[in-house]
Amino acid sequence: MVREDLEKQILAWFEHFHANPEVSWKEFKTTQAIAGILDNLGVTYRTFSDVTGLIAEIGDGDEVIAVRAEIDALWQEVNGVWQGNHSCGHDAIISMVLGALLYLKDQKLTKKIRFIFQPAEEKGNGSLAMIERGAIENVSHLFGIHLRPIEELSMGRVSPSIHHGAAFFLEGKVFGEDAHGARPHQGKNAIDVIFGLHQFIKSIYLSPFEAYSAKLTKVLAGGESLNIIPGSAEFAIDVRAQKNEVLKKLKDKIETGLASLSDLYGVKIEWKWNDFTPGAEVSPEAEAIAEEAIRHTFGDEVLAPPVITSGSDDFHFYTIKNPALKATMIGVGADLQPGLHHPYMTFNKSALDVGARILAETLIRA
Repeated sequence: MVREDLEKQILAWFEHFHANPEVSWKEFKTTQAIAGILDNLGVTYRTFSDVTGLIAEIGDGDEVIAVRAEIDALWQEVNGVWQGNHSCGHDAIISMVLGALLYLKDQKLTKKIRFIFQPAEEKGNGSLAMIERGAIENVSHLFGIHLRPIEELSMGRVSPSIHHGAAFFLEGKVFGEDAHGARPHQGKNAIDVIFGLHQFIKSIYLSPFEAYSAKLTKVLAGGESLNIIPGSAEFAIDVRAQKNEVLKKLKDKIETGLASLSDLYGVKIEWKWNDFTPGAEVSPEAEAIAEEAIRHTFGDEVLAPPVITSGSDDFHFYTIKNPALKATMIGVGADLQPGLHHPYMTFNKSALDVGARILAETLIRA
């Protein structure tokens, strides 16, 4: 198949996945579609009875190199309708990874190349499900790939690594006591506690040389009766840091603050932490392999510096769970705007073949 035909095939795959988004843990038809493509290509794979996603392999040898593609979409309001939407570009990632497989499958390979089509990246724990099912067993190097927004990478530039930040999400509830609006002294106002929490979060200071943030992202309090002072409230906090150890410090400070607010206002506060996503642990060796692949495929002028982003990705659980794994995620400039997770995100589709070719070269060189 000539390169123009390969590029058309990659674009056709993208158009299919873009038109058929499925949210985390419900990627049933997406998994079936990938399996059908692999069947047509004569590539062996295995699926799972209890989770979506699949793992495929090509090549021979004792060494195993792997690449991860996330396959889920977001649940998002688009044109007034709530629906699955590939505004994070996972449809593009599936297509680029399949494209890399297409570029490699007829080559003489002296190692195995494993393709991990992973569910539920947007939930922050799909990688853990794949790890539990042997996705990185015997794997020495792992690569990922992701389109980057225009403010991070311009069209035609490619980075050998994306340094994602760490993230943690807290959900909590205040248990105070309702009171009549005319008798506030008889209750314990949950809104007062929420305002205290907001001010406390804004007063957390760590080293100014570190990137971090914590902010309230949900508050639910009160009802239809405007003369009732609400005693209960629900809240959520989004916590992020560039480094895992800084995130741990933020977490500890927030928990200390919640305990102090409980004492100050005389209320019970319950909370739980959800969906921890670790920050990137980029391997210099894997990064160097990706850098050489970029240079070899498109020249020095395409190579961009590492991308530093406050966004997170569960790709990094693979290295947290297996510290010996050498991993990096390649960033592809694609004129992507207005931004990732925007309901009307668009990008230049010619970047799909660029990503596929660089990824194929990276896997060969690893």
